[in-house]
Amino acid sequence: MSVTGNGQEGQSRSMSDTKYQEKGDWQMKKVLWICNIMLPAIARELGMPYSNREGWLSGIYDKTLKGEVPFEITVCFPMRKEDIDKVPVTGVLDCDAAEAEENAESRSKGKRERNAGFLKIKGFRRPCYAFEEDLLKPENYDPVLEARIRGILKDVKPDMIHIFGTEFPHCLAAVRAFHNPQKTLIGIQGLCGEIAKTYRAGLPENVFKQASFRDVVKRDSMRQQQYKFYQRAGNERQALLLTDHITGRTEFDRAETAKINPRANYYSMNETMRQEFYEGRWKQEQTECHSIFLGQGDYPLKGMHFLLEAMGRLKENYPDLKLYVAGNSIISHETAKDRCRLSAYGKYLLVLIRLYELQDRVIVLGRLSAEEMKAQFLRSSVFVCPSVMENSPNTIGEAMLLGVPVVASRTGGIPSMVEDGVTGLLFHNEDVEDLADSIDRVWSDHALAKELSVHERIRASHIHDGNKNYERLLEIYREILQ
Repeated sequence: MSVTGNGQEGQSRSMSDTKYQEKGDWQMKKVLWICNIMLPAIARELGMPYSNREGWLSGIYDKTLKGEVPFEITVCFPMRKEDIDKVPVTGVLDCDAAEAEENAESRSKGKRERNAGFLKIKGFRRPCYAFEEDLLKPENYDPVLEARIRGILKDVKPDMIHIFGTEFPHCLAAVRAFHNPQKTLIGIQGLCGEIAKTYRAGLPENVFKQASFRDVVKRDSMRQQQYKFYQRAGNERQALLLTDHITGRTEFDRAETAKINPRANYYSMNETMRQEFYEGRWKQEQTECHSIFLGQGDYPLKGMHFLLEAMGRLKENYPDLKLYVAGNSIISHETAKDRCRLSAYGKYLLVLIRLYELQDRVIVLGRLSAEEMKAQFLRSSVFVCPSVMENSPNTIGEAMLLGVPVVASRTGGIPSMVEDGVTGLLFHNEDVEDLADSIDRVWSDHALAKELSVHERIRASHIHDGNKNYERLLEIYREILQ
């Protein structure tokens, strides 16, 4: 059975599309999207590798590609210098014979644009731009970014800009370059300031202060990571003070952004997930018994150490329990090279794994595609989000759409997504006993697990309804642009 309301397939043009297109001036409005990554839809068209991060943005973007839209949308995104040089100047699509004559000139212009730090990709079905940014050091603000984005703004001439996320320096650079707060919209994803405050994540002080060989070489110990988030929070704060419009989706991000900029207009807008998660349904009898799925665990904030401690308590009653972790492994230690790459946090996780004798119980899956994530969700008997700080994790939304029983920490914006005892179980933040008890409730009470599954799917189909979220996006744009 498929969850309804995803709005991705077989939909005719929406009523609001038609309504807005009746306004002659509305058709001409231009919106520039400033994203944190090259969207998978664009990367696939260009034959380039892509990240599955920010899948919700792919969902809403895919929606704009279906039929006509009542505005002209242009996408731009950051890339590292070595990656931007690999992008085809004219793209790989829609390059017909009539355009062939212009290719030489386009390549020449593309070279100049590369030298300017941005690249216009002309061959894609929608105009898109890549600009150079050091994504490995998002705590460092480079004023040159303003000039690069200003070049894109000059070419696009947008009526408004929509910045998705405050985590990278290009958010502040774009706000400064556009210099029009009345037509600037910032979408909240995570909040760097709150992440910085909670980054220690309940770790013992002696553990948090440790630094491995890898940490020293990269200048990336846990304390340094926390400091970097404080630096990013400074850029985030400045950007939010320079906009009149903010979108969010939880009571948490509404309250926190109001503390920074109380005069800004706040618009609620939910996320649209990737298409894959609107199909399929969790069935208890088809899962691996006593298996836990964790969406990410590569830094302290994600709380994997709490989950390992909880597993230590659960192991006596559930000796066959297993933990599957998506994402990069920070606990690989088989070779000397692996051991040199271990972070202090990775070493601490290994200590816990050995302490609770979980060596054969923790499986790191590596980076997963959307289909692979979905398959792992459906195989798991419970999905756990033990993070000490989150706004609205995509993984919780994806789990709920599929009906996988969710156990999550009561922190940040998670209570806006999960109603305790109805659409999941919430445990007190950093409380290992409460976490273990919540997992035990799901495993020991099959009726409860099935009830949670049913209610999660109903709730998620409402929150992540692609049609409704798209309509809401148009409403927000219309209000800002009128």
